Amino acid sequence: MSTLRSILLLGSALFATLLLASACETAPPVQEMSDARQAIAVAREAGAEAHAAAELLEAEQYLHSAEQELNAQNYAEARRDALQAKSKALAARKLSEINQPDGSN
Repeated sequence: MSTLRSILLLGSALFATLLLASACETAPPVQEMSDARQAIAVAREAGAEAHAAAELLEAEQYLHSAEQELNAQNYAEARRDALQAKSKALAARKLSEINQPDGSN
């Protein structure tokens, strides 16, 4: 009887863990979307349109994809694309700062 109880407890724990993990993907990635938009805005302010246009375009494309996934309620994909957009925007900002002449930041 003890073995059966252990198996049931283990099964219940596994089910609870899976349920919790899936619940993480049922909420819209509001913070990630906001972070991505803000990172793109900061990259633009840093001159990325002139000094890191390709990287900025990639960030904007990821953000657009994230918005489409969000509208389709594909939250895991939206979160992934928003994080990529933020990463690309940060890279664009850094590259634009490197490529600008001194003192123009």
